[in-house]
Amino acid sequence: MIYTVTFNPSLDYIVSMQDFAMGMTNRTVGEQIFPGGKGINVSIVLRNLGIESTALGFVAGFTGAQIVKDTAAMGLCTDFIPVENGFSRINVKLKDFDGTEINGMGPDIKQAYVEQLYAKLDRLQAKDVLVLAGSIPKCLPDSIYSDILEHLAGRKISFVVDATGQLLVNVLQYRPFLVKPNNHELGEIFGVELHTRQEVIPYAEKLQKMGAQNVLVSMAGQGAVLVDADKEVHELPAPQGVLVNAVGAGDSMVAGFLAGWTQKQDYDHAFRMGVAAGSASAFSEFLALGKEVETVYKSLE
Repeated sequence: MIYTVTFNPSLDYIVSMQDFAMGMTNRTVGEQIFPGGKGINVSIVLRNLGIESTALGFVAGFTGAQIVKDTAAMGLCTDFIPVENGFSRINVKLKDFDGTEINGMGPDIKQAYVEQLYAKLDRLQAKDVLVLAGSIPKCLPDSIYSDILEHLAGRKISFVVDATGQLLVNVLQYRPFLVKPNNHELGEIFGVELHTRQEVIPYAEKLQKMGAQNVLVSMAGQGAVLVDADKEVHELPAPQGVLVNAVGAGDSMVAGFLAGWTQKQDYDHAFRMGVAAGSASAFSEFLALGKEVETVYKSLE
């Protein structure tokens, strides 16, 4: 079983406007509301690809209730922890204005709720997969990801981490099965700028030497790179298509990789599935459907 954890789920309010003007009243010409958060996105795309998962996380207030309602309507298996103080965040994404976003804070998560999460994680068994994805609220320690991996170490659980900076670096000692920085996040870790796939490869290999088994690097229009656990390097350019919505493309890549690995235990197939899923979501209004991923996958062949 695959489990995803989203510490700070959201309702993503995606709006389109014409002639946006600062300091003025602007009216939308289109709007959509979806449940969001990186772990939830991974679970949604896994479901679209026919792979079962359970989404864990914290929800609060009227927005949290809507997240629970919407994810259930999508057919997701969820086991969210309700939090009393505050409300789940609303993230406003200005679709036609240079990718500008306004992300909320989220609820106040006390230690008692964290202990409830640990109790749920203690149910995981050998060969299960745990996906930790996204940012964490300020009320939690920045060691929370590494604390969880330390707590579960030695149980033969495969860890997948999609995070930035020290959140990512701190988990490498626990040999996660997969990490997925983008090229900018990878460059920030090592204090360099990375623009091409060839530039990315040696730094992905450095992350591997620091403990990661598989390093998957997304690069938007430049494609992607995988340095797999057998130390083989895989590269693909970005598939051809029209960018519609980049929200969730990286999460979709993680889901595609996991779906591909679950299907065949083959790194090349998993990599292609990851690239196909990430690109298909970027070409879609929401997260990619299975048929859309299949179409992009075939174009990669």
